[in-house]
Amino acid sequence: MTTTYTLRKASPAKTRADAVVVGVRQGPKGPELAPGGEDVGAAFGRKLRPLLSSMGVTGKAGEAVRIPTGGTLSTPVLVLVGLGTGTDLVSVRRAAGVAARNVRNAASVALALPADEPALVAAAVAGFRLGGYTFTRYKQADGDDTPADLVVLSPLARDDAARAAFEEAQVVAEAVATTRDWVNEPPGRFTPALFADAVTEAHRVATKGRGAPKVTLEVLDEEALSGLGCGGILGVGAGSDAPPRLVKLDYRPKGAVARIALVGKGITFDSGGLTIKPSSSMGTMKSDMAGAAAVLQATLAVARLGLPVAVTAWAPMAENMVSGSATRPGDVLTIRGGRTVEVLNTDAEGRLVLADALVLAGEEEPDLVVDVATLTGHMVLALGDKVCGVLGTDETVEQVLAAGERSGEALWPMPIPEEMSERIRSSKVADLAQHDWVRWGGGLYAAAFLREFTDGRPWAHLDIAGPSFNSGGPFGEWTSGGTGFGVATLVELVRGLAATATD
Repeated sequence: MTTTYTLRKASPAKTRADAVVVGVRQGPKGPELAPGGEDVGAAFGRKLRPLLSSMGVTGKAGEAVRIPTGGTLSTPVLVLVGLGTGTDLVSVRRAAGVAARNVRNAASVALALPADEPALVAAAVAGFRLGGYTFTRYKQADGDDTPADLVVLSPLARDDAARAAFEEAQVVAEAVATTRDWVNEPPGRFTPALFADAVTEAHRVATKGRGAPKVTLEVLDEEALSGLGCGGILGVGAGSDAPPRLVKLDYRPKGAVARIALVGKGITFDSGGLTIKPSSSMGTMKSDMAGAAAVLQATLAVARLGLPVAVTAWAPMAENMVSGSATRPGDVLTIRGGRTVEVLNTDAEGRLVLADALVLAGEEEPDLVVDVATLTGHMVLALGDKVCGVLGTDETVEQVLAAGERSGEALWPMPIPEEMSERIRSSKVADLAQHDWVRWGGGLYAAAFLREFTDGRPWAHLDIAGPSFNSGGPFGEWTSGGTGFGVATLVELVRGLAATATD
């Protein structure tokens, strides 16, 4: 079932819906209703505080309590969701995600979370859409319990900026949801060729009909990659009977004020190759293409939004498998442009496919390049599984961090120490060493390796190995499985480039 979203200025106490959602903060004197819920508080009056106490409501983030209203409100059910101590866009988005999972089977829902700024309106919409996300393609149908109607209540319902934020948030949320779909697909059903087919279908839908954006699509097979000298992509895919692909999406609006290249790692399954992974580490390796999914969907979202920035997405796709034809440790691969790389760890394959794509992206002379990849376990050890590491040239890193702040995604800057340049040149038989087995700073080493293929351009590398896939239970607007991390930040980055260029 498709949910219909409406932005309305109305009282949550008088709105007719199957359920109304109100936020609760952790105040200095105990739990208190957040902005947006004032009329609900007035309707309950003095009964509210003892009611919250008897129901064990604390307002902590992630909390949800359902209360029958008994006629006190026009809706039969009040859902109280915790915001923690704040009412910023992160806490609102997470609370909306929690709310979505606690209004199953309600045909209509009114969302009365803090929404007195356009960014909060967008956070409420996106959080609800993504918090209620499910991936049920391979389950026997047991009914759709998604609400048919969601009404977001806001005092800004007639404000142009808020309405624009409301509409745009739905576009970005759908792009994130489709990214999750792709990441959650079983790897045997999402080989490089099938991934490319999925992109082709998404492109067809996005560019169909009057007023649709113009985005060109190019899919390169193994023969075309050989002709281009893409030894990294071909070397990684050599061990699989599912040959590699490179997908390129190109959005070039008239009067573009800037040009950005987005490069995403698309390893559809990573066994580790001959440097094979432990079996316990392979269960989530279908998600090793999350970077490619993110840059492709971000590009289509930018096109749908009509942002005046040219965006080209490059998605190198390969399956890293074990066979007699697999690349061996000690082999030397030639990357697009002629640089040679000694492969010392076939489980560090992402940087090899990205190297070819970064060179191709740079040949078109964009203003800046951003790559997104589930690249290293080292970054997860450093930052945990909910924070993305960002490395690259100083100005571009700052732009990405600012975009992450606006989008509400958690990013953290990491350095590329000078000694990494010496380590990546340690090979005795090739220009560069792909890996060196030194335990320390592996994520920084990988970024230094990628930098070699950026031709000195403004560049940032997003290592999303941690936040791209949620192996645990639901968290805020994250559900189990693919998270779609990075899409919102990339869209905000492009939006920021447009705003800076037109100031």
